[in-house]
Amino acid sequence: MAKYKYYDYSQSVLIPVSLEEQLMPGTLEFVIHTLVETRIDTSIFDTRYGNDETGRLAYDPRILLKVVLFGYSRGLISSRQIERACRENVTFMALSCGEQPDHSTIAGFVSSMKDEILSIFREVLLVCEEEDLLGGTFFALDGCKLPSNASKEWSGTIGDLRRKKERIERKVKQLLEEQVEVDREDEDDERGRGSFVAKERGRQIERLLQRAERLERWLKESSPKIGKQGREIKSNVTDTLDLTKLKISEPRLFKGGI
Repeated sequence: MAKYKYYDYSQSVLIPVSLEEQLMPGTLEFVIHTLVETRIDTSIFDTRYGNDETGRLAYDPRILLKVVLFGYSRGLISSRQIERACRENVTFMALSCGEQPDHSTIAGFVSSMKDEILSIFREVLLVCEEEDLLGGTFFALDGCKLPSNASKEWSGTIGDLRRKKERIERKVKQLLEEQVEVDREDEDDERGRGSFVAKERGRQIERLLQRAERLERWLKESSPKIGKQGREIKSNVTDTLDLTKLKISEPRLFKGGI
């Protein structure tokens, strides 16, 4: 009988990490990091802090902007979940440069500075879209994830671009308001939130297994369709399966989890 090495994903490990090397060119996190560091004027936040002469040092707004925006892209709308990601997820560690802002700091930053954050996120996301980096993230426009070839839409008119900008702004505004609401709920029921995340994770796993089984059945039961030119034409997985029996729900934005 074959023998395999034991593995356990619940274990913790200590590994040497170069934070800068985690932000690889061509990734969403690299673009967010680069734009926030080099293109964003964060002086608009300075007047909100009164620690010029007294008081403890504040987290740099650029750090908070990066982890919040990247958190949104990964479906993290709770400040507690973003706080945990900054302690446990290497990409968040890199974006925060090893800082670990607590959830109250993140929540206060978002709730008190939504207008400033909104305009910054909108501009960053427009560039991310041009770089074709938003497909598959949780930034949905009009209820649909951005297509993988979203950058091609930049060849449209100025009016098209303005409408795209407005749609991104509405989505970011929705996420900011949702985070404020989720944070309020977290304060009321932190234990209940943890239970919700665990259940949602289980539902996501179940959905993926159902889809894998669905595709496997379709491949076994279907035959190639031949078109008029004698070539195989595209088939749809729904052509030969009764999807009502599978009870498969579409992925949605959920409050928690990475």
